[in-house]
Amino acid sequence: MDKKERIRDLIDQINELNYHYYTLDKPLISDGEYDKLYDELKNLEEETGIVDKFSPTQRVGGVILDKFEKHYHISRLYSQDKSQNYEDLKEWINRCERLRQNYNNTHEDKLKKLEFITEYKFDGLTINLTYNDGVLQTAATRGNGIVGENVLEQVLTISSIPTKIDEKSLIEVQAEAVMPLSSLKKYNEENEVPLKNARNAAAGAIRNLDTSQTKKRNLKAYFYQIPTNELSFETEEEMLKFLEKQKLPVYPYYNLIDNFDDLVKEIERIKVQRHKIDILTDGVVIKINDIKTQKVLGYTNKFPRWSIAFKYDPEEYTTILEDVLWNVGRTGKVTPSAIVKPVDFSGVTVRRATLNNYDDIERKKLRIGSKVFIRRSNDVIPEILGVVDENQKNTKKIEKPSRCPFCNSELIEGNVHIYCPNSISCTPQLKARLVHFASREAMDIDGLSERTAELFIKNLNINEIYDLYDIGYEDLIKLESFKEKKTNNLLNAIENSKECDLSNFTYAIGIPNVGVKTANDLANKFRTFNNLRNAKEDELIEIEDIGEKTASYIIDFFNDHNISKSIDILLSKGIKIKEIDKGIKSDLLKNKNIVITGSIDNYKRNDLKKLIENNLGNVTSSVSKNTDLVLCGQKPGSKRDKAIELGIEILESEDLLDFIEKLEENYE
Repeated sequence: MDKKERIRDLIDQINELNYHYYTLDKPLISDGEYDKLYDELKNLEEETGIVDKFSPTQRVGGVILDKFEKHYHISRLYSQDKSQNYEDLKEWINRCERLRQNYNNTHEDKLKKLEFITEYKFDGLTINLTYNDGVLQTAATRGNGIVGENVLEQVLTISSIPTKIDEKSLIEVQAEAVMPLSSLKKYNEENEVPLKNARNAAAGAIRNLDTSQTKKRNLKAYFYQIPTNELSFETEEEMLKFLEKQKLPVYPYYNLIDNFDDLVKEIERIKVQRHKIDILTDGVVIKINDIKTQKVLGYTNKFPRWSIAFKYDPEEYTTILEDVLWNVGRTGKVTPSAIVKPVDFSGVTVRRATLNNYDDIERKKLRIGSKVFIRRSNDVIPEILGVVDENQKNTKKIEKPSRCPFCNSELIEGNVHIYCPNSISCTPQLKARLVHFASREAMDIDGLSERTAELFIKNLNINEIYDLYDIGYEDLIKLESFKEKKTNNLLNAIENSKECDLSNFTYAIGIPNVGVKTANDLANKFRTFNNLRNAKEDELIEIEDIGEKTASYIIDFFNDHNISKSIDILLSKGIKIKEIDKGIKSDLLKNKNIVITGSIDNYKRNDLKKLIENNLGNVTSSVSKNTDLVLCGQKPGSKRDKAIELGIEILESEDLLDFIEKLEENYE
């Protein structure tokens, strides 16, 4: 695999991992494994100079779920740069000091000597609250940093959060929603289905549509940042005291430190102290205290340069490997999952651990009955590091399966993985394919969950993807938990999916090595599905980031007789794939930064965004001095006021519609 293709592969892998971690709150691997992939990608990007705008190194992470309304943050919310050793921390301090000195060498208004403020790094779910005229207006998750999920009703169940404050100006305040460990313990004692850990419990509660369930988890929130405000603070400490004055809960610990040695002492002290508090914490957040210095240092595309999180080493324990179960995924890949003797990690009982493949088992010399090192990084699925003693008495070899554990088909060997070739009637494969096909990035069939897919396979004789489009009202209404409203909603979602973009359909059919970005590239290159399915290798490798390996996967996929037949049947069910226009992009908006605010009749925000980008404009989320134009629809909110204040051109009413019409005329 060449470097360009490896970058593409890593981007797809990490984006998938980010989706499970940030959106579904169901991490697939340990943080240690994730960091290795992330660091490999970052190093390759630096080495080759290839940095894709969809790369996770350029994003905060996170996809918006359709079950909540979208909320556009007034100011972008950033992620947190991380350090796990004192060498990295020292390097960060030195970098901040160099930037401070460079500024002081060229400016009369000197920056103060660096002083740091330390806070606990709690492990929960970030929420962003907006107060205006002293009243709580909105509450949202961070999402991708620009757009989050509206969770106001869920946040209102957190009794410590005030609905009114004394401050009357418009402010956004950022907090971490957490479930105290004592609440987690009590909940698990009183409920049949225990919660796995405090972080997932908090995230799941905030994302639960049933607010009575949110309330049951007895969440707390601790505030630590004000992304948007019309106020003026000189220090981070002053800002925290302002939050306290507004009765917005601030955890009763923060400390001012002005040198590296004392920072190390404080980090070591908290390392011990954190096990004595009732909130799950995995590190220390260190910020420059002086606000002016923060503004001068600014931000990268992902992190504030003036802040870093020092994360403690993952906890490791020993336990016994009791069994290995084999699971089958969407592509037929058969992967092992370790069952271990229950071990307690900071109040969370762990019974499973991740294994990559049979080579991983052999490399780590694992056997049934082995005493193993197990590590749990930042509350994600634990990993087995290896055996404690290679002299393993009273243990049993882990046999490599030769037949599928679900359909009994003979397995075939890949490079490092084994596969079940029975894509027709192997239930786990079909279930995973159905869920993938229905996902938001694919055909966007809202309501087709894993549980629903299981019901379809078991009760409706669904054997192929195309069978979805033969399901009727009488089929659904008899299924468990399906009432009239749910039935009609799912039927409507299935029907609406028949009209789809080429990129969505390309991703939905599950071509190996083709993620969302590659599907979009293929759609833009070939413009029709017929062109794509008849593509030649030399045409495919003309696309940036598609190498010979991926090209061969695509060609083999469409040349497979069974797959081709299934696609033809699927298309015969009324699927209408929108072709991509052959128009040449207009440069009418070249290098222009444009903000969209409010709702505009007959235009979806994504459609407007594409239209602006097709005219070489750039859509941004917030109004600033760099904004060239603001498009104002109905109920525009504070962005219109900010544009007036900064003297930025605003288009609304008839002028706005004329402008959109002109954009459409220029893209023909």
